[in-house]
Amino acid sequence: MIKNITEKLYSDTPTETIYHYTNFPGLIGIVEKRVLWASDILYMNDSAEMNHTVDLIKAEVSARIDHNRTNQKLLAQFLDWVSNRIISGHMLFAASFRANGNLLSQWRGYSALGKGVSIGFDPEYLLACAQSQSFQLGKCVYDPGQQQALIKKVIESVECLAEEYGETTDETQRPPTQSYYAIFEQLESDLLRIAAILKHPSFQEEEEWRIVSPVLVDYVSTPVKFREGTSMLVPYLEFKLGAGNDEPIELEQVVLGPTPNINLSMNSLTMFLSKMRVKVNAGISYCQIPYRQR
Repeated sequence: MIKNITEKLYSDTPTETIYHYTNFPGLIGIVEKRVLWASDILYMNDSAEMNHTVDLIKAEVSARIDHNRTNQKLLAQFLDWVSNRIISGHMLFAASFRANGNLLSQWRGYSALGKGVSIGFDPEYLLACAQSQSFQLGKCVYDPGQQQALIKKVIESVECLAEEYGETTDETQRPPTQSYYAIFEQLESDLLRIAAILKHPSFQEEEEWRIVSPVLVDYVSTPVKFREGTSMLVPYLEFKLGAGNDEPIELEQVVLGPTPNINLSMNSLTMFLSKMRVKVNAGISYCQIPYRQR
C-alpha cells in the first residue's frame, strides 16, 4: 500500500524548464565533470524537513491514540521507531531544482553577490538522466491538508501490515521494545522517499522539484563521496548528466544572478559555456534583480 503512495507522489513530472541554483565553482564542476552533486538529504540546507515529517506522524499518531483507537501499542512503537530511524537510518540523496529560475531568496541562499547562476534543464532530459541511474524526480508537497492526508495513508499502511504479519515474538530478531520492528523495516525505504519531498509550507515559494536517489544501506561499498560543507563533511553521490563522457551536457537556459559587473560577467559566462561546447537552447540572460549585499 505504501509503495502505491510513493509511486503516485513521484508520478508527476514538470512540463516546463526547472532550474538548479549554484555558484560559479558549482557551475564549473557541473559543466566540466557533467555531474550534479546529490547530497545526503540530512545534510541539505533545509534538512529540518525530515523532522517536519516526524512531527506530522507524531501529530497523527497522538490524535489516534487520544481517540482510543485500536493498535495503540503498534502506533506507539511506530512513533518511537520513526523518531529515531528516519534521521539515523538508511541514506537518501537528493538534488534540488526550482520552477522559477529567478528568485531573490534563492540568489541569497545559494550564492554570494556576483557569483550565482541558475541552470535551466529540460524536464525530459533530466528525467531520462534520472531513470538511467534509478533516481526519481518528484515535486515537493507543501499543502498542509495534502501532507496530513499522506501521513494518514502511511499510518493505514502500517496498520495493514501489522494485521497481516503480526508481531515478532523472537526477541533475538528485534530490539527489546520493538515487537513490530520487522514491519517497520518493510516501510523504511518508501517512508524516506515520502519524507524527502514533504516540506514545511513556509517554503512554498520555491516550488521545488527533487531528483531522489535509491535508498542506500551501506556507504562503504557504494559510490558515496564527501565534500566540504559549511561546518562538516557532507556525503554526496554524483548524478551523471548526458549520455557519454565526451558529450557536453544539454542546458535549456542559464540565468546570471545579481552582480555589480553585469557586462563583464555575462561576457565571461558566455565564453566559458562556448569553450565547453555547451549549447544553451534559450540563451543566457541576466536576472535584472537589484540586490544589496547585507
